Amino acid sequence: MKLKNLIKIAWNALLLNKKRAILTMLGIIIGISSVVLMVSLGQSSTAIIGNQFSGLGTNLIIVSNVRKDVMGVMVGTENMKNMKLKDVEAIRKRARHIAKATPCVTAMEQIVSGSHNCPGIMMGANVDYLNISNSRIEKGRAFTLQEEETAAKVCILGQTVIKSLFPNGENPVGKEVRFGKIPMTVIGTIAEKGKNMTGDDYDDIIIAPYTTVQKRLLNIDYIHMIMASATSEEATEDAVKEAKSIMLQMHKFNADDDKPDFEVTSLTQMLSIMGTIMAVLSAFLVAIAAISLIVGGIGIMNIMYVTVTERTREIGLRRSLGAKNNDILLQFLFESAILSLTGGVIGVIVGLLLSVLILFALGMGFIASITAVVISFAVCATIGVFFGWYPAKKAAALDPIVALRYE
Repeated sequence: MKLKNLIKIAWNALLLNKKRAILTMLGIIIGISSVVLMVSLGQSSTAIIGNQFSGLGTNLIIVSNVRKDVMGVMVGTENMKNMKLKDVEAIRKRARHIAKATPCVTAMEQIVSGSHNCPGIMMGANVDYLNISNSRIEKGRAFTLQEEETAAKVCILGQTVIKSLFPNGENPVGKEVRFGKIPMTVIGTIAEKGKNMTGDDYDDIIIAPYTTVQKRLLNIDYIHMIMASATSEEATEDAVKEAKSIMLQMHKFNADDDKPDFEVTSLTQMLSIMGTIMAVLSAFLVAIAAISLIVGGIGIMNIMYVTVTERTREIGLRRSLGAKNNDILLQFLFESAILSLTGGVIGVIVGLLLSVLILFALGMGFIASITAVVISFAVCATIGVFFGWYPAKKAAALDPIVALRYE
């Protein structure tokens, strides 16, 4: 029997029981739409995380303190005094794969401008901070080396702080704000960078010379963190190794010591970890969604068994008119495959529509996964053939004489 005739017969047989065919396809539709939805959400989330990390600079390296147990009490990293300016100088001078480095100290106080105020986080750093953090001055200027050396009372504001202190849209450059009890002159503003996946606002920040934060705000001689940039993204791994080796020497730890008082990480490593987490999570969710595909396949097998029983006389009549076992087998296999593939097409469309709606509601960009769509169709065809094989084989094995006598 020709392929065209097989498809036509199978399609007409399914149209005779439209409601039953639709109910049978529901399991496939739900399973495929769930798989497409989960893959789209996973890929979109991964892309957004990658873009956010890229906004900070993929060659960024961070040297931070590690929480320590002092006499049974966990000491917070902000209270640790082990990191000094000499560590920054050592990294800057001795690391061949590091282009720039800055000490970082942070302070939290209420920031006031006229009748407006908001809680503020001040990041103290050197003149290289903007370049290292991939930040751009929008208005005004950055602070100078002289202002850094003299601990000048100047600062640069992020866009979130500006909206809180200057809600009427006036230019903050040249205005005076008070951070805690210290008056500071705004010399510049940073271009907007947005939020990350966890809701942290990159624009809710005030930047000042680290000497200003150390001497005028905190009265400390140590730093909280070191930020550095590798000479290139490809050199980031070597830069991390160099920074770790230098810090081990500066802090007098052995290379095999698994508990130093610092850790060196890069955004590339963080991005890799996040990518692995998202991949595992997506695979887990897809595996759960795939269960409904199996249920849908079992539903197809069940309905095809019922169909074979209902059409026993029809099978006998076809066999008596010369249809071969293979013709009967292919006829029922095609019915099963059409059920599965039609459900797959609808499932892909529903999955893509749900992905667009959900990602739009979350404010995330939509990324269509061609791979997921192709795999979905392949899975549908496999399910249709696999679960339709046994009913089709049963139909092909019927004795035509017994089938014609069946009531």
